[in-house]
Amino acid sequence: MKNIILLLSKTTGSWSVVPLRIILGLIFIGHGGQKLFGWFGGYGLEATAGFFQEQLGLTPGILWAFPASAGELFGGLLLLVGLFARLQGALLSFTMLVAILTAHNSAFFLPSGMEYALALLGGSLVFAMGGAGKASLDYHFINRNE
Repeated sequence: MKNIILLLSKTTGSWSVVPLRIILGLIFIGHGGQKLFGWFGGYGLEATAGFFQEQLGLTPGILWAFPASAGELFGGLLLLVGLFARLQGALLSFTMLVAILTAHNSAFFLPSGMEYALALLGGSLVFAMGGAGKASLDYHFINRNE
């Protein structure tokens, strides 16, 4: 178990990823809150599930909407503080890949295209591959003692 925690918490001692981690964490918290609770002008879980089912063909909608919404909210929170950032980066990358393939596949550029989701995917991959950086809980609790 300790080896798994070490693997999920391994990070560089670099400061360079910290601004990206904070910004992406806040973005994912906002988007997850919109989908899950209707915060920040969002529609909430019921409407999100309806959209997933009726517009995207992801049936049943709630089965897809809840993990995506909760994953964005709580994954964003954990990414913000830098806890298990490799795992969060991988999960958020998967979420963005599904978003690109289902909801944002009609064009490249906004408003309906994939460019924004693709940028979030790229940012998430940074953390899946390299960890949260120096100013993180992963670094504070695990990596600084190595």
